[in-house]
Amino acid sequence: MHVIDINCDMGESFGAYSIGYDEEILNYVTSANIACGFHAGDPATMRKTVQLALEKNVGIGVHPGFQDLVGFGRREMKISPQETYDIIVYQIGALYGFVRAEGGKLQHVKPHGALYNMAAKDKALSKAIAEAIYKIDPELILFGLAGSELIEAGKKIGLRTANEVFSDRTYQQDGSLTPRSHPNALIIDSQEADNQVITMVKEEKVRTLQGMDLSIQADTVCIHSDTKGALEFAKSLSVSLKEADIRLTKISDYK
Repeated sequence: MHVIDINCDMGESFGAYSIGYDEEILNYVTSANIACGFHAGDPATMRKTVQLALEKNVGIGVHPGFQDLVGFGRREMKISPQETYDIIVYQIGALYGFVRAEGGKLQHVKPHGALYNMAAKDKALSKAIAEAIYKIDPELILFGLAGSELIEAGKKIGLRTANEVFSDRTYQQDGSLTPRSHPNALIIDSQEADNQVITMVKEEKVRTLQGMDLSIQADTVCIHSDTKGALEFAKSLSVSLKEADIRLTKISDYK
């Protein structure tokens, strides 16, 4: 039987502003990537999201991004490897405090937005991220774009890694995600998204936007809690994967 982890970016509300359907979506995912206050989130949101994840027995991950609340961490920033290392350590430490206070354990780290996409191609940034994680806790699992420099950096330093694929994003021929600025970046039909994931898990390939099949390894699949219809996407994917005889479990159970 094939196995997959479903992860979701969450804990991205801030102050009086509410984003996503965290509590509901936690019923359909196996891992949660929780924002740490840089691109989104705040202390109260972090605490509440950690509590909800523990209640649902969902694996807890750190979701560190650029210090860019206005741009939601999706704007590229010129940042050195040392600065990258520092912001990763800082954000892991912030969420670790809440997880420890609630009696839980961190499972993984998944960089957010522009930082994630830049590290997928930049060896220096990916190395800095991997080093920060390893020095804090070498047992943490590093999530990165399947086949990316981030995955390679994690492997090289000795971390467990999880090749991440996306249900609601289209792919380019080089394995990168289609930029959000592109009109065909997002998949808005839930059945199309489900079929893409099933093919990636079972056949280890994905059809690119250019119409070619690309080899891909799928250890964990991401859904976004802030996109339109996110809750329906989560429900549909969970059902479709089970019907396709794919077992859903958090990444630490099999990595």
